[in-house]
Amino acid sequence: MNLTEATVKNNTHRTRFELETEGKLSIVVYQNVDDETLALTHTEVDPSLEGKGVGSHLVEGVLTYVEQNNLKIVPLCPFISVYIKRHPDWNRVVSTAYTASDF
Repeated sequence: MNLTEATVKNNTHRTRFELETEGKLSIVVYQNVDDETLALTHTEVDPSLEGKGVGSHLVEGVLTYVEQNNLKIVPLCPFISVYIKRHPDWNRVVSTAYTASDF
């Protein structure tokens, strides 16, 4: 499986980020909090792809998109919260205006 060529796309109509891998769709669902903040609420990876780095690649793509678009996130999804704890350099995109307790 070559994840380097797999691109994370923002499907604004479904308010989710999508990554297609081996014909299967992995997603991160979000809510628009304001014009500059997304609440990341749920991550879903096809069970057949779990443990292969797909979830991490998906989250990395989402966080890169957020940063490139000058957005901030509220990590409500446990998978994303753990990812940020393991990669604390991504705290730079975490909102200081909102916390999980605001939701």
